[in-house]
Amino acid sequence: MFDTVCSFPLSSDLFAQAIHPSEPVLTLGLSSGHVQTIRLPPVGDEDDDGDEGSPAKNGSGQIETAWRTHRHKGSCRTVAFSLDGASLYSAGTDGLLKAAATETGQVESKIAIPPSNAPSSETDAPSLIHALSPQTLLLATDSSALHLYDIRANNFSKSTPSQTYHPHDDYISSLTPLPPSEASTSGFSKQWVSTGGTTLAVTDLRRGVLVQSEDQEEELLSSVYVGGLGTRGTSKGEKVLVGDGSGVLTLWERGVWDDQDERIVVDRSPGGGESLDVMALLPEEVGPGGKVVAIGLGDGRVKFAKLGVNRVVAEIQHHDHEGVVSLGFDVCGRMISGGGEIIKVWHEAEPVIEEEINEATKRKLDNDDDDEDGDEDGWVDEDSEEEEKTKKRRKKRKRGKGKDRNAGPFVAAFSGLN
Repeated sequence: MFDTVCSFPLSSDLFAQAIHPSEPVLTLGLSSGHVQTIRLPPVGDEDDDGDEGSPAKNGSGQIETAWRTHRHKGSCRTVAFSLDGASLYSAGTDGLLKAAATETGQVESKIAIPPSNAPSSETDAPSLIHALSPQTLLLATDSSALHLYDIRANNFSKSTPSQTYHPHDDYISSLTPLPPSEASTSGFSKQWVSTGGTTLAVTDLRRGVLVQSEDQEEELLSSVYVGGLGTRGTSKGEKVLVGDGSGVLTLWERGVWDDQDERIVVDRSPGGGESLDVMALLPEEVGPGGKVVAIGLGDGRVKFAKLGVNRVVAEIQHHDHEGVVSLGFDVCGRMISGGGEIIKVWHEAEPVIEEEINEATKRKLDNDDDDEDGDEDGWVDEDSEEEEKTKKRRKKRKRGKGKDRNAGPFVAAFSGLN
């Protein structure tokens, strides 16, 4: 479904990524406390006129680091863009929330995150940030606090939150805004779904926590909203998908938050499925059609589940042993996955035409005939033996839980680069 275009190495482990809403720009939050903004080459240009030699067609271009700075003394836990992309917010384990200009990285304002109520905690580490509207920024923390900040004029009007809610008993692992109702005059979301511990909750901007689900007896880690589904009975065609720690994706009907509606088993690994750590909905113009969700797993794989048929339809590998911690699509429709010390950029694979399939089938049949003749003479397939040895070496590296120190350097380049 996707082919990797570029592998971009990082100086330390990735904690968070934010994708610009209108430009091919990506910002990364690292475990070292650094915040780094990179610019990806555009995919197409209206002036290309279908020229096969243009960068839009041959994939040439450069990845540029727009700026990089040691933004936080501890690790940078989370980053997010404002709705217009002009400002970038970051929060770290140093207990600071900072607003910076996206273009330059220059800090425009900063405030201290309120401390946890726990007597042993000096700071309440952030878990995620989300810009709900041009006026409101949401900041979730490890203590389950959900702070609302006024960010009018892309700045903090007060040093303290305007509201604080506690929708869960554990840290908030994901936050997904719900689209505004038809009666909304602002056009911006005022309600959101969050996951924390083993529960799902719905919170309103002004009324606070509206509902909390029953205990799901499994840690809930990720969520994404999907609209435009088929309607039947009381269903409005809107669902929130939630990924848990055992490889199961649950579907929740909007407005029916007591318990899950459907389940999709994404991973059936022995001893329990891998955790579903992050999710992103494929854009309408990307993929096989219909509603497809990309799911980042704790073992480095990315799986794709199609709704309607409710099953996994494809799988790719981001990393051999590091989990996927971030996943999303840029303005050009490219998928960006992150985990460990690497970012990967993917584009949709070219469809295989019927003539290529027929030719490949013919070659396979010819090779099968040759193999049968060779077996009669006691011939041994040396390539197969070498492939088996490679698999054994790969398994040993996985069990070691470490990086392959003998590996060559990463190359951060798109095809067509000199």
